[in-house]
Amino acid sequence: MTREEVRLKMTSIGIVPVIRASTAQKAFMAVDALHKSGISLVEVTLTVPGAEKVIELLRKNFAAELLVGAGTVLNVEAAKRCLDAGAQFIVSPGFNPATVDFVNSQKVLMIAGALTPTEIVAAWESGADLVKVFPCNAVGGASYIKSLKGPFPQIPFIPTGGVNLQTAGDFIRAGSEALGVGSELVPGSALDSGKPEVITELAKQFLQIVREARSSKSKDHHGGTETRR
Repeated sequence: MTREEVRLKMTSIGIVPVIRASTAQKAFMAVDALHKSGISLVEVTLTVPGAEKVIELLRKNFAAELLVGAGTVLNVEAAKRCLDAGAQFIVSPGFNPATVDFVNSQKVLMIAGALTPTEIVAAWESGADLVKVFPCNAVGGASYIKSLKGPFPQIPFIPTGGVNLQTAGDFIRAGSEALGVGSELVPGSALDSGKPEVITELAKQFLQIVREARSSKSKDHHGGTETRR
């Protein structure tokens, strides 16, 4: 998949599930459960034991059906390991210019983390494809995204932190391109107790909320997000 195809798939689904499982086996269980709901992309964080191997195996086992990215990527070395394992997009919790440059040079989708307006501008101007606003719940949640869209209508945001079934619709209506969702979608308790159906059900609810929020937003929406590439 090209970088633009990855971006289109991600934004059309509207949910980026963040997998923070304690074992590779639980990560597979989570991916399988999400896949059944229609969410065919995942972000495997480097906090998962053997994350690179998990990424490699997911790419092999699910082939073209699944989009697999790497999260919590802090530097160029980590990004290189993830790309070697087959990651199709890279997500960082903060803005590291060298990482953005490297991932861009590999023609892979880069989601750079930022929080303040200054960081957001820096991340966008450095060539990030999307900006992950993290931790969004600490600075006002959906209302913060709405405030940012005023001066930055052209920047596509993926808020992460504080996105749950109650707030997801507000985040979409505020102008988010997609939502990063961790334990509210992939609860550790469901993995620990071997109940993947809990994740499938949550995923269906999140997808429905995103669809409805986009539908209500499009009724009074004028103009769209600029596509950089």
